[in-house]
Amino acid sequence: MLAGLLLVMTVATIVPPFLHAFRFGIPQNQETSDFGASGQGSSPLKGTWSGSFFSRHSNVPGFSITVVINPNSRGHLVGNSSLNSDCLKNAKLQVSITGSNVVLAGRDPEGDNLTIHGTLDSTNSQMQATYIVNGSASGRCETDDGTGSLSKR
Repeated sequence: MLAGLLLVMTVATIVPPFLHAFRFGIPQNQETSDFGASGQGSSPLKGTWSGSFFSRHSNVPGFSITVVINPNSRGHLVGNSSLNSDCLKNAKLQVSITGSNVVLAGRDPEGDNLTIHGTLDSTNSQMQATYIVNGSASGRCETDDGTGSLSKR
């Protein structure tokens, strides 16, 4: 019994950290840009982005969102959002970029989740995106998903 417990403890401690990067679909403890911590100021995502999203479900209204993206104290890109959604309010987002592929993921103070997967255009000023919202933590909504776009201001 003790040998089995030691084996389980040993295996649990050697799992690479990147395998624990996602918890409930929200990035945790991962690099948030391919620009590196010292080069975050040059990220094409830094700044204010705004746009509209539309649900795939006809009974769910669309929403508009504005996200201000800046590096945090550790050099990782983060976004503060303001949006007019029945399902989500002012989510704090972690931002990652790999090539032209962008992910913004986070939650609002009540625990409702938002994930946006986008693709930057060649000018780095427009992003076509899909989203998924899980608003069941607050009881305002269940899961919703759809498409939209963001433009850099």
